[in-house]
Amino acid sequence: MNAPSTAQPKIGFNELLRFVLELFAIVTLGIFGFTAFPLPWPGVLIGIGAPLFAILLWALFRSPKAVFAVDPFVKALVEIAVFSSAAIAWWLMGQPIVAIVFAVVAAVSGVINGRREFSA
Repeated sequence: MNAPSTAQPKIGFNELLRFVLELFAIVTLGIFGFTAFPLPWPGVLIGIGAPLFAILLWALFRSPKAVFAVDPFVKALVEIAVFSSAAIAWWLMGQPIVAIVFAVVAAVSGVINGRREFSA
């Protein structure tokens, strides 16, 4: 007697890339807060608050187990807000190459994921 198979979600390269991009964006916002603003205040507040706010937005609207089921356009807006914030942070920290590479990779990954979401 075979046990009922539980369908595992397929995790491909783009899903893994998107997870790494999300982690990179969150870490970037923390680095930006601590380095771009005077310490202890507002640097500590922004260094901790910006990543927490990005995590909250992602958990509420964008994650696979999001609290609120929203339209794919809202998901895209949240994703664009978080990823573009990270790219802008790198630009403001004087790292335009990192900013551009991150923005391009995030945009391509987002388009691939968006096409998959809209076709489903």
